[in-house]
Amino acid sequence: MNILVIHQVPYRKISYHRGVDHDAHNVTYIGRPASLRQIPGDLRCTRIPLDEELPLVAAVTAHVRPSDGYEKVLSLSEFGILEAVEIRRHLGLPGPSAAEVERVRDKVRMKEALAGSGIRHPRFVDVPPACGPLPWSGRTVLKPRAGASSEGVLVLESAREALSAYRKLPRPGDYQMEEYVEGAILHLDGLMRDGAFLELATSRYINKPVEFAEGQPLGSYQVPTTGAHRALASEVARALGIVEGCVHLEAFQTADGELVFLEVANRVGGAGVVTAHERRHGTHLPSHEIAVRLGLERPPTSRPSGRYHGWLAFPGHHLPEGNAEAVLPSGLSGHPCVDQLHLLPPGRPLPRHITYQEWECPVFIEASHADPEELGRFLRTCADTISVASGSSTPAQLGDVA
Repeated sequence: MNILVIHQVPYRKISYHRGVDHDAHNVTYIGRPASLRQIPGDLRCTRIPLDEELPLVAAVTAHVRPSDGYEKVLSLSEFGILEAVEIRRHLGLPGPSAAEVERVRDKVRMKEALAGSGIRHPRFVDVPPACGPLPWSGRTVLKPRAGASSEGVLVLESAREALSAYRKLPRPGDYQMEEYVEGAILHLDGLMRDGAFLELATSRYINKPVEFAEGQPLGSYQVPTTGAHRALASEVARALGIVEGCVHLEAFQTADGELVFLEVANRVGGAGVVTAHERRHGTHLPSHEIAVRLGLERPPTSRPSGRYHGWLAFPGHHLPEGNAEAVLPSGLSGHPCVDQLHLLPPGRPLPRHITYQEWECPVFIEASHADPEELGRFLRTCADTISVASGSSTPAQLGDVA
């Protein structure tokens, strides 16, 4: 098979070689030079660097043509799946339409598609009325219609404040407003083939993604997946026409246990989702997604750990430039819940962008426990006691963490 990979997600997060045999297939990676440098040097493949100045579609189509004989195009990034529609069209290859992809990229289109499905979701407006109030009055979320990592998301205390902020935006058409829903946030991660879930796992966030963008730690830990979780995931996938690949779905769980759809992406989850899922369930989601999308046999699974897994990431993008100065509980790396502790190497500056990558965060913890609630308590304690500042690169020590 002749495969074109639009390479944007860090290689170590996807590990393409685990999903496709590079000796049996001809794989071409096309991407920005920095992305191509992440590919293992001994991997049999072709690498095509893209012009940094051109938009993705123009940069790719300048290098590939129908006569190249590509049979499949892989694009696994949140920021490449819509562009891949045009690239497949340029190459004369079948694939989802732009409208189908927009339902999992555009937060307005995805909620519009749920109309009549019976799935509860926040009330929202695409374009607010020229005069007059929103359909609700309380706390309101102003967010980009397309995006990830909660970048650009604002939570305002009232609908009136949100309207005022919306009208001051330089490009208000890129945003939407929705009512704030009170509750814990879950994320459901799974893999689909032929319109059905092959597997599904549920995790509960510690803090909220929007709070990470504001400088607070963010994490999650796995909890048992219930029939209600499975029903929501299946109903959303059916309503939005998602039929294959990884699914990362976020939902509120209100105080009375009701599930309220927030948003969904037809891709693998970020941060520690891939590692946590593989450790608990034995399935490396990205490589299995690659196999499903290419019509290949799914790769072998590993032995499940028998424990619930989670992660906790501390941001650095909001701090002044400098090295990370972390204050950690004494003996954290040896704690029985900790599977791995990642710290920025001495001398490496704090990230200037929002990132959940364990090798870019000032502090990133991978943890597990046989009891999900104990795991959640441990990670919440870490979130409350660990601090990160801009300064020296030597982590200081606190007392023990329980």
